[in-house]
Amino acid sequence: MLSKQETLSLSPFMAIYDLVVPKDNMLRQMKELIDFTFILDELETKYCLDNGRYAISPIRMFKYLLLKAIYDISDVDVVERSKYDMSFKYFLDMAPEEDVIEASSLTKFRRLRLQDVQLLDLLIHKTVELAIAQGVLKSKTLIVDATHTKARYQQKSPKEFLQEKSKQVRKVVYQFDETMKSKFPTKPTSQDIQKEVDYCHQVIQVVEENTAISQIPSVQEKINVLKEVVEDYELKINYSADPDARVGYKSKENPFFGYKTHLAMSDERLITAVVVTTGEKSDGNYLQELVEKSEQSGIEVDTILGDTAYSGKENLSYTKKKEIQLISRLHPVITNGQRKQESKFEFNKDADLYVCPAGHLAKSKSIKKRKNSTQNTQLKYFFDIEKCKVCPLKEGCYKAGAKTKSYSVSLLSNEHIEQEVFQETESFKQLAKERYKIEAKNSEIKNRHGYDQANATGLFGMQIQAAATLFVVNMKRILKLMDEKSKE
Repeated sequence: MLSKQETLSLSPFMAIYDLVVPKDNMLRQMKELIDFTFILDELETKYCLDNGRYAISPIRMFKYLLLKAIYDISDVDVVERSKYDMSFKYFLDMAPEEDVIEASSLTKFRRLRLQDVQLLDLLIHKTVELAIAQGVLKSKTLIVDATHTKARYQQKSPKEFLQEKSKQVRKVVYQFDETMKSKFPTKPTSQDIQKEVDYCHQVIQVVEENTAISQIPSVQEKINVLKEVVEDYELKINYSADPDARVGYKSKENPFFGYKTHLAMSDERLITAVVVTTGEKSDGNYLQELVEKSEQSGIEVDTILGDTAYSGKENLSYTKKKEIQLISRLHPVITNGQRKQESKFEFNKDADLYVCPAGHLAKSKSIKKRKNSTQNTQLKYFFDIEKCKVCPLKEGCYKAGAKTKSYSVSLLSNEHIEQEVFQETESFKQLAKERYKIEAKNSEIKNRHGYDQANATGLFGMQIQAAATLFVVNMKRILKLMDEKSKE
């Protein structure tokens, strides 16, 4: 049962926070800047209001997710740190002497209470709304890009992944006590996955029985990660081949297995819109959605900066209709005017090749030159016929008995001719120099907040991770902009 109002703490120890949590502490600033009751309003329908035991406040549960995103730690470790870190307790609206939640409660909250909630859009909208209200978001320029996130389990067998995590536990233990080598069980040599699971349980048990070792924070973190991996496997929630993750390409020779996060960012380096997709999706297909989401949050857009992936005919037509400058250089392939309307082949600008609807990358291409001035140059892409023969989507795409499978596009359109002239202007070249800002933002998200790898499986899990991470990133940026503004 969910209480209809937040409980007011009457603890006599609340004054401790004024002594131990300084005014410039980021968690204090974040807590005092934003009213988190919108979370309660959004999740109210996920709880019963008149039956059962009182539930832990959804606001507090959500704040636990934010702390995980800020400090890049596991469910168990964020709860453990909340026992003694006063800044955590203050941020969580806890009394200093109050008990923390069970880590399993946080897992259930993420998996059950957040289903069907458009949390990502809600949080980005709130931060943009706050930035505008504080007068730190005024630009009309959007910078768009996509960043990739590797799936939690990659393309490894469950056995390989369990072996990797148990090895990390042993390695960190040996740093403190090499005599533990003789206490660990013998590693299984068969391919039986259950024996590998049993081995991981034994490793956990051996470490936890040695309290001197198990209480070391770095050891605890590795043990907790191993526990989560084992639990996920046993519950059949996660597998090494993430069921939603797909193969995308950073370049023709550099594929990744995971997801893409398509971002729109203001000139002040605040994220204004996000779309999370599987890894094979084309960047350029999400420009319109990013613009519309930004506008719904209160952003007026007159300029968009993006790489060559965004210079497709549809995007050029869209921005021209909305009287928006699109600062995106033409690509000799993405700038095509005629393709089969029924096809869903997408161009991957990093690999410089097309991807079929099943996610297979073309293996080669050829150029068909114009015979006269009335004909367009064509590019033909060839796919692996052996993959086509067994593809579940071959109906209507591959003709039985065919010796080759190709896909052709023709170049040149009126929209691209206009863009070709525009991209040679001095105004275009100067604005294009600002695109580096979103590359720096992508680096911040990945390196400081663990966004280079998914912490759960499935598209929904990736969206929840994006929601918490990008909300935190925006709030940190807002606090910095407000500080700079106060010093002016």
